[in-house]
Amino acid sequence: MITLKNLTLRRSAKVLLDSTSVTINPGEMVGLVGRNGAGKSTLFALLNGTLHEDAGDFFVPPQWRMAQVAQDMPETTQTATQFVIEGDVTLLAAQAEVDAAEASNDGDRMAHAYMALHDAGAHDAPARAQALILGLGFKTSELDNPVNSFSGGWRMRLQLARALMCPSELLLLDEPTNHLDLDALVWLEAWLKRYTGTMLVISHDREFLDAVTNVTLHIDAGKLVRYGGNYSKFEDMRAEQMSLQQSAFARQQDKMAHLQKFIDRFKAKASKAKQAQSRVKALERMEKIAPMLADADFSFEFKEPLNLPNPMLAMHNASFGYPPPDDAPAGTPPTVIVNNVSRSVLAGQRIGILGANGQGKSTLVKTVARALKATGGDITEGKGLNIGYFAQQELDVLRPADTPLEHMIRLVKESAAASLNHGQATREQDLRSFLGMFNFGGDMVKQAVGSMSGGEKARLVLCMIVWQRPNLLLLDEPTNHLDLATREALSVALNEFEGTVMLVSHDRALLRAVCDEFWLVSRGGVAPFDGDLDDYQRYLLDEAKRQREEQREEQRNAERAAASAKAALTAKPAPRKPQANNALRNLQRDIDKLEQAMAGLNAEQRQIEQQFASPDPHPESAALGKRLKTIQQELTSLEEQWLQLHQEIENAAA
Repeated sequence: MITLKNLTLRRSAKVLLDSTSVTINPGEMVGLVGRNGAGKSTLFALLNGTLHEDAGDFFVPPQWRMAQVAQDMPETTQTATQFVIEGDVTLLAAQAEVDAAEASNDGDRMAHAYMALHDAGAHDAPARAQALILGLGFKTSELDNPVNSFSGGWRMRLQLARALMCPSELLLLDEPTNHLDLDALVWLEAWLKRYTGTMLVISHDREFLDAVTNVTLHIDAGKLVRYGGNYSKFEDMRAEQMSLQQSAFARQQDKMAHLQKFIDRFKAKASKAKQAQSRVKALERMEKIAPMLADADFSFEFKEPLNLPNPMLAMHNASFGYPPPDDAPAGTPPTVIVNNVSRSVLAGQRIGILGANGQGKSTLVKTVARALKATGGDITEGKGLNIGYFAQQELDVLRPADTPLEHMIRLVKESAAASLNHGQATREQDLRSFLGMFNFGGDMVKQAVGSMSGGEKARLVLCMIVWQRPNLLLLDEPTNHLDLATREALSVALNEFEGTVMLVSHDRALLRAVCDEFWLVSRGGVAPFDGDLDDYQRYLLDEAKRQREEQREEQRNAERAAASAKAALTAKPAPRKPQANNALRNLQRDIDKLEQAMAGLNAEQRQIEQQFASPDPHPESAALGKRLKTIQQELTSLEEQWLQLHQEIENAAA
């Protein structure tokens, strides 16, 4: 088990954990919660060995293997599959030992090395890696793509797959859902429920925490407080605890006031001096109960829109996609993702936009937000439409070198240039006060945005949107970097907003709280989704099953096509020149010989693998290991010859 006893952790001069103790038992799934800056990531740094305790005792079983998602952005030309396979450090170590054993020419060492390689799962490593990659939303056609060909969010998914690939007794996950769509999130929940080790997860997604955790650790005032149960149970127990502590504090305050009143009244009277002195001592000995101080709540609101056009906008046979690249030849058509959309967006609607990854949700939102042009059809905007757009990547609308105050001043100037009057204050001091409502106070208003955390950038984008007094809110994954308190504040603000909301999010709690209807972007179209989020999760599972069946059918068709091609080649050819007939016959005879040799090698390989799988070590394991490696090399060579001969047959037939 993991034990922390009277542990103190500091970052610079700040004490994050102060003489705190807690125990985490094997197999527990722990949610680590607390306000931003409380020390959650610092505790992870202690667990993974990059930080050491300042005082107290800390213990993790030394035999436990640990897996954690690397936070760096991978830059490599390795394929996605190979990159994830290398997350299995046990497999890599076994392969390294095989190489070292072969170099040493030590038979016993080679025997043990080959057995360890087999036990590490070398035979099915590619299949395990690809199952993780596909589960996290990649396409089959992307399995062999270079890692550096993917965008940042997709590379972080590969880092997550790499961590899940690693055999471990301790799994540390820091905001694993930030780069996931809802379909990948549902898959990840199912995977984590089958995990048999001990897990600690930091997340601001309450439904995710409810689904995968059974213990909650709360960092509060420098202490680690353990609660049995998931996040919802933690909230209930903490609310009850706060109520009890506040009641006890109030009762003690009343008692102390009563004692002090007696002391003040009778301390000067000789006849009562003894009783007064005893009450002074009782007051001094009393163990003071602290008042229950909850973390300061963050809240904001959207101002009433200046007008509400109805409909907000209307789409007629609209198509959404991307224009051709600048270096594309003239006349290159745009890339169309969603076709023939004819829908209206009405005043007051609250629309959740659902769809599997890559189906076009963000493309739809970007086009409505005017960040992209429609590739076809018409989009008619209502008179006075004022859009507030939260981009999935905050830096799409933020300038890293500018400060929050400079962003607000530029927003005021752009609005004035566009002859827009948002009804908001525009003086610098007023803008400072407005930023202060979003926790940008003091020197933070002059801090470069590029140096801010993801949560601070997200709050700045929300601040700029609120100032614009929009009547249509387009929110594309607004909660990616928001903590639980800010997510709750956003949910409340959206529910009180009088305009229209179109929301893309993997935060199911936010979708449930805000949206009263859903659109499904799927198979190149947009249609109403008749159901709730539970129905959508079932739809995702059915859709994944359908795609697997389609892939299997495609594979069967490819195998049938290959068999037909081979049959056509081996069929009696049409009359042709004797030299051509002889050449084809010789080539086919060579192919038959190769196939017989390959069949024999495959059978021998299976026999050796079965011997390795036996619980009793084979007396000639070293020799068998060498033979297995030789067989694999010979098979590779024969397959290359087989492909070359088939190419020659095609050329000869032509």
